[in-house]
Amino acid sequence: MQDICEQYKGLAGRKLCFIIVFVALLLGMSLVALSLGASSLGFRESFAALFDDSGTAHAIVWKLRLPRIIMAILVGCGLGFAGTVFQAILKNPLASPYTLGIASGAGFGAVIAIVFCAGFHTQYLVAGSAFFFALVSSFLILGISRLKGCTTETMILAGIAIMFLFSALSSLLQYMGTMEQVHEIVFWFFGSLSKVGWKEIALAAVMVCLPCPILIRLSWDLNLLSAGDESAKALGVNVERIRITGIVLASLITAGVICFTGVIGFIGLVAPHITRMIIGGDHRFLLPASGLVGGAVVLTADTVGRTLWSPQVIPVGIVTSFIGVPFFLYLLMKKRKEYW
Repeated sequence: MQDICEQYKGLAGRKLCFIIVFVALLLGMSLVALSLGASSLGFRESFAALFDDSGTAHAIVWKLRLPRIIMAILVGCGLGFAGTVFQAILKNPLASPYTLGIASGAGFGAVIAIVFCAGFHTQYLVAGSAFFFALVSSFLILGISRLKGCTTETMILAGIAIMFLFSALSSLLQYMGTMEQVHEIVFWFFGSLSKVGWKEIALAAVMVCLPCPILIRLSWDLNLLSAGDESAKALGVNVERIRITGIVLASLITAGVICFTGVIGFIGLVAPHITRMIIGGDHRFLLPASGLVGGAVVLTADTVGRTLWSPQVIPVGIVTSFIGVPFFLYLLMKKRKEYW
């Protein structure tokens, strides 16, 4: 028994070390990203501009680069967290904010604001409409989950149906819109960090940071839920309450980040899988680690997108697919044993 306890402590310690190392790595990546861009600012100038309240360097760092870096980390952390929760409560490796239709609902909300409020819509009106319809999608999933005899597979299929419904409605409105409106809609669906500022960061931080501690407190229940609903109920877990709480909080996180940046649908699916392959399925460590991995992927994608073809900026939603898909396939081929 003592040997088992020692092995468990050693395993938990290695997982905790992974999280600590990744926090340091993410901080280092942020400093590197701060020194890269279309301007000629180097690492020293960019770092010094953090503590200088005047000059061109200060404006570039505090108004352009630093907001993008912080928002990229918030978006990646939020989507990684939400994707992990969706996969846990639905016990399905395909579950993500995109496959459940939440991202498509947000996109439809943005399209409505752009098309029907032409000439006087603002960024916050578009974001508010996207946030509202993202929650509409999640509550549709919740309503289906309350049906008698509804299984997690049914919820996944319902989410895919909702995704196609909102995608079709968005396409219809694009067909009806003007060229300027279609251009704005397409750019929103690409996913971009170019329009974020400190106000958007503050709102997104609230939507990410408030639900995350609650979800971490539910990590033991999520671990038990992975063994099956009946086993979890036998161990005292209120499965329906956990499922509803998880969907609501993960949907709030998703809606809170993508309403300002547009659809970035790849992170919520892949970040949990990458993390699970490395540290296993214990949600006490998997949840924060998936957020860190998601933040690192989005930050890397945004840095590559704004430096690869400078001064042109490639939207982050495009770059995440180019970076993430090959890496994900490599991990799948390398990790031959079952990890789910």
